[in-house]
Amino acid sequence: MRKIGSFFFAGALTTGLLFSCTLSYQAQKVQYNDYRIGSGATQDSAMLVLLKPYSDSLSKSMNDVVAVAEMPLEKKQPEGTLGNFLADAMLAMARKSYDMQVDAAFINYGGIRLPSIPAGNITRGKVFELSPFDNLLVVQKVSGRVLQEFLDHTAYKGGWPCSGISMQIKNKKAVNVFINGAPLNESATYTIANNDYVANGGDDCTMLKPIPQLNNGYIFRDAVFDYLAELKKQGKSISAKTENRVSNAE
Repeated sequence: MRKIGSFFFAGALTTGLLFSCTLSYQAQKVQYNDYRIGSGATQDSAMLVLLKPYSDSLSKSMNDVVAVAEMPLEKKQPEGTLGNFLADAMLAMARKSYDMQVDAAFINYGGIRLPSIPAGNITRGKVFELSPFDNLLVVQKVSGRVLQEFLDHTAYKGGWPCSGISMQIKNKKAVNVFINGAPLNESATYTIANNDYVANGGDDCTMLKPIPQLNNGYIFRDAVFDYLAELKKQGKSISAKTENRVSNAE
């Protein structure tokens, strides 16, 4: 077995980024050093030299500052600032990308892959660490009954980040649910945004799997980048706070 240098892995990663619609990026870091295959591996210096320009380009891109956080963003249940920021990004970009009214957006708690983001500069690589999977942002029209079932499921799991909706958790059920400023109506139809993993029944969300999806191939991570670009155009930095979107009932 041979040792394949870090630049080989970076080059492979570059290829993965070029075809991000079909490949899943699941790295845990941005910069990889001394990637090994097997024991007793040796370094291929010719390969390192060949792929060095790709590695340098990738490292530069991943270190680009894409946003500034005014405060630390934290992943917490039932509600946290990091989840609120991501849910707001999903809702805003779902409305823009699909050019329609979307009532609410949700982020599965386990899909947030960092516990926090410190205040200050946020790099492109940090966003990849935060959302390393090529999940798509999809939209579904669901009945109020199905939405209530979905919310009960998120309540059972301790509460998921959401935008456009508020609820409380009591006995692991969603209660006092408000959407568009009005109580949830089980007979009404609502348009919600999720990632395709959840919409396809992932994380035990079986109630959503039979529901048709609108899917335009928009990767959620790209939606985050686009949302950050929109904030930058407006001269805004990232600011999020807890707002009792999801809280525990007394």
